Amino acid sequence: MNMTLDEVAKLVGGRVVGDGSIVLSGVAGIKEAGPGQLTFLSNPKYERYLAETAASAVLVSDEQSSAAESNGKPLLVVENAYGAFARAMEIFADAAPTVAPGVHPSAVVDDTAKLGADAAVGANVVIMDDAVLGDRVIVHPGAYLGRGVVVGADTVIHPNTTVREACRIGERVIVHSGTVIGSDGFGFAREGDVCRKVPQVGIVVVEDDVEIGSNVCIDRATIGTTRIGRGTKIDNLVQIAHNVVIGEGALVVAQVGISGSTEVGNNVVLGGQAGVVGHIRIGDGVMVGAQSGVTRSIAAGERVSGYPARKHSVAKRLLACLNQLPSLYGKVKELERRLRKVEEEG
Repeated sequence: MNMTLDEVAKLVGGRVVGDGSIVLSGVAGIKEAGPGQLTFLSNPKYERYLAETAASAVLVSDEQSSAAESNGKPLLVVENAYGAFARAMEIFADAAPTVAPGVHPSAVVDDTAKLGADAAVGANVVIMDDAVLGDRVIVHPGAYLGRGVVVGADTVIHPNTTVREACRIGERVIVHSGTVIGSDGFGFAREGDVCRKVPQVGIVVVEDDVEIGSNVCIDRATIGTTRIGRGTKIDNLVQIAHNVVIGEGALVVAQVGISGSTEVGNNVVLGGQAGVVGHIRIGDGVMVGAQSGVTRSIAAGERVSGYPARKHSVAKRLLACLNQLPSLYGKVKELERRLRKVEEEG
């Protein structure tokens, strides 16, 4: 697809500085871009590549437009460069291969299951009794949908995904390969030396417009519902335990673990490998740094990091002090030596 810079600007909601009639055929990173391609600048550390990029035009934020103008290339100036570049990628991207509606001959679909209009069920899929698929749902090969599962319209379930019995998935949800939704929560009651399994009879509800990465595990509730709120995005290799409730628009980065019955508010960001204990509340808009250990409830709007997680400003000061420990240790040893010498000399 070929489009002028002016045409792209109209589609992404930006303004052109320079020649808007240049023709673009694609997008690329600032280091890799060549003639005919649109690149972008959102991180200041990449400004040094402006002088050497071969891109025909650069998409920049309002804040960085002054620095980019000295490069002499046409600019597409927007409020959010990264978000606008994502839209530009959609414009120039090749159309995704379509999946033909219908049921593959090797799929096993129970007679009581209901498939909406234009639903597509791939090879070796198993759909159990009383499951319901909305219109245009795509279930890729090897997936398993248990008894009574409900999947909303326009949802895509990628290969080898498991959705256990009675769980509900909303509309326009994307579930990537290897994910398990609705496995039993980790619930055991100790009786003497024996850990007796507590039946896990709740469900998982995934609301509309959620994206779930590969090899994510979302446990069903012991009683009630484990819930993932509308528009939340979950990275690969995340563990979400029974009865967790995540609000709307949250970002949960790779290898996060959230223990049972914890509530995560709207628009929360949990950095990679963060661990969250059970039965606490993380307020709306909280940002948790990577590898943090959250051991207490956090009020709305706070930024925390470290272990145990504390205000990020405090955690940074503690880390700075920790880095001084080797030299402080040496000074203390020297002071001890000098004190012993004074004592020995009487």
